[in-house]
Amino acid sequence: MPAFSFEKISPPARRAPAATTPKKPRGLISQMIDRFAERRARRALRGERAMRRDEKPAE
Repeated sequence: MPAFSFEKISPPARRAPAATTPKKPRGLISQMIDRFAERRARRALRGERAMRRDEKPAE
């Protein structure tokens, strides 16, 4: 039998998260870049779909 033992210390209770800071609105340049990127991605998807249709054998 051990001569000593360690006390089990429970971790501190979790507190509610601190008041969230309001997010800064995105800058105009960031919004414009997002729009361009979205349009480009859509165009690329459209191009892939057209290629897939062309690859199918015509019956």
